[in-house]
Amino acid sequence: MASKDSNGDNVNDKPDSSEDNFGLPDIEYKPLDQPAEPAPAQETTSTEGYTYSSTESEAPKSSSESYSDSMEEEPKSKAPIILGVVIILVLLIAGYLIYNFVYKPKAAAEKAKQEQLVKDAALKKKQEEEAKLAKQKEDEERRKQEELANAKPVFGTIETLSGRTKRYYVVVTSDIDDDLLMDFAKKLSIKGINTKIILPFGEKQFYRLAIADHDTYALAQANADAVKADYGGGVWVMRY
Repeated sequence: MASKDSNGDNVNDKPDSSEDNFGLPDIEYKPLDQPAEPAPAQETTSTEGYTYSSTESEAPKSSSESYSDSMEEEPKSKAPIILGVVIILVLLIAGYLIYNFVYKPKAAAEKAKQEQLVKDAALKKKQEEEAKLAKQKEDEERRKQEELANAKPVFGTIETLSGRTKRYYVVVTSDIDDDLLMDFAKKLSIKGINTKIILPFGEKQFYRLAIADHDTYALAQANADAVKADYGGGVWVMRY
């Protein structure tokens, strides 16, 4: 009976392999597995809800890849730069307005206030000094009046000349009556004026009253001119 192998073939129908292998045992062999080539890497890009894939192979780019590259090459928006410039300009203008309409007026007002304070202080100091000087003057005047009130009255002397002195006398009056002349001399004495009575000499019997005497006529005449306002124009100079 003929036997069958696992494939259903008759074993007896196969040629005898012992004749082909020269009496060597049968060896089963398989071809070596070749290494599998790596799959090209893929890169996935998502743009606005669309997903694009690209490989690193040298195959021509698809339409989706071209669209992605064109979007990447579009110029960036200038809106942030413009916005930054506008913000800087607004800040500069705001600073200028604040400086000119807030800071400067405030600084000017503060400066004017300080200047006014300085002027007021100087005026107050001047008024205080004037008041101090006025008080000092008033106190000095009061002191002088008190000294005059408390001082003892000084009476002028009355001297009767008995002989010639060869001096020049300033005569303010003359009288034939010695009593009247003495009364006038006493009035001058109360005022503190020294007088000298010149007795009559020569042909005229007149008593003369002198208020001063000098070595020269010029000095005596100058003195006479100075007292004419008090004693009248009848003041004269005589040598005795």
